[in-house]
Amino acid sequence: MTDLTSDISNELTADTLPMAFAQLQLSAPLARAVAEMGYESMTPIQAQAIPVVLQGRDVMGAAQTGTGKTAAFALPLLQRMLKHENASTSPARHPVRALVLLPTRELADQVAEQVKLYGKYTNLRSTVVFGGIDMKPQTIELKKGVEVLVATPGRLLDHIEAKNCVLNQVEYVVLDEADRMLDIGFLPDLQRILSYLPKQRTTLLFSATFSPEIKRLASSYLQNPVTIEVARSNATASTVEQHFYSVGDDDKRHALHQILKQRELKQAFVFVNSKLGCARLARSLEREGLKTTALHGDKSQDERLKALESFKKGEVDLLVCTDVAARGLDIKDVPAVFNFDIPFHAEDYVHRIGRTGRAGQSGLAVNFVSKSDARLIADIEKLLKTKIDLEAIEFEEDLPDIRKQGHINDGRRLYKQESDESGRDAYVARAPREPRSDYKPRTRTVAPVDPFFDKPYEPSLPPEAAPPWEAVAARPGVRTISGNIRSKRKVAALFAPV
Repeated sequence: MTDLTSDISNELTADTLPMAFAQLQLSAPLARAVAEMGYESMTPIQAQAIPVVLQGRDVMGAAQTGTGKTAAFALPLLQRMLKHENASTSPARHPVRALVLLPTRELADQVAEQVKLYGKYTNLRSTVVFGGIDMKPQTIELKKGVEVLVATPGRLLDHIEAKNCVLNQVEYVVLDEADRMLDIGFLPDLQRILSYLPKQRTTLLFSATFSPEIKRLASSYLQNPVTIEVARSNATASTVEQHFYSVGDDDKRHALHQILKQRELKQAFVFVNSKLGCARLARSLEREGLKTTALHGDKSQDERLKALESFKKGEVDLLVCTDVAARGLDIKDVPAVFNFDIPFHAEDYVHRIGRTGRAGQSGLAVNFVSKSDARLIADIEKLLKTKIDLEAIEFEEDLPDIRKQGHINDGRRLYKQESDESGRDAYVARAPREPRSDYKPRTRTVAPVDPFFDKPYEPSLPPEAAPPWEAVAARPGVRTISGNIRSKRKVAALFAPV
């Protein structure tokens, strides 16, 4: 059905690739929006993908996270849809023509904001639908008519079943972070959604990693796609400084405090593997004086959006999160990422550390490795095709022993004293209380015992006697059934001879 051998290098060379947005000859509204956003030179994925999408070709693009994949598909799609632009208020004049599918709510909301910024000087409408919030406001927006629909698969199917949107005029489909959608089990939903779309369409698949599953998906739904790889598959950004420290589970928080102090880091992502561990770590770090917020799947959508917004504004120092924040979130100038827990899937490591060092900036990735993480580290080495050397960390003397604050319970209560020279509150353990010399244990009063209950069992009948119910049945004329039960009446019946 499809041929995956078409490669961008056969058609476009480094000399013919445009490197500035001014060379793209975008329409005036789009060029104005791009200039206002400060875009001047394009990233490699943008320089290679935008000309191909403008030609209407299917694309399967792989690039490191943080290299501008959103602009690589949003700008050419808006440019091609300007021919349908109109100022009519009728919803029928604004059918869905471009569908963008993403794995998480936060990523969908972020991409929708970018699309609105790109198209704010055009009459093209866009909206976003995702789960976790009420469907009614989303339904109202869909009923008004939109050209660009950004969605997560589950909520989009809800709107399709409720007949809130019609997808029979979709011309462009974008599957962003497709590998993540497959990881979390969205393949059946994707297949259902794609079955509602016209067969003649342009399909774009963008991801930070290429797996065999992604290639099978592309061979099923993409027609002669152009494969674009601006970097080695599953590679990390060269601008990110990576460190792997051998640290015990009980020393990870101590190491986190020390590195934050040594590097003078103002903000950082802290990734953990479980939702429960995320909540517990956030509470512990908050008690230890760090402004912290948690982001995981058990929080409501409003709580998740508020946590992201407070982190973007700089109101909190640390965003403790699970892999729900590992994909696509673009928060500028985050200097560091801490892998408090090594991820279970090696591909998630690439996405986690991609939250820093974005758009060519430098970043720091710190990984705390315990003895039980040997297999996970081996998987990362296999993926990155490089040897990982573990570093030892020496704890400074003047740092407080934070391991005994809310983590290790030795049975003694901590009592607050006056602040020490560093301005921190000092806590000391109180000595165990001496037993009282005049203490006498209270004597228990025992209730009198009835001797009847201490007697051995004595049968009331001799062993050779018959049971009482047999003796009653043996008596003539004695009714053995209850008097409340009526006997059946005898009714004459005439039976035909056989």
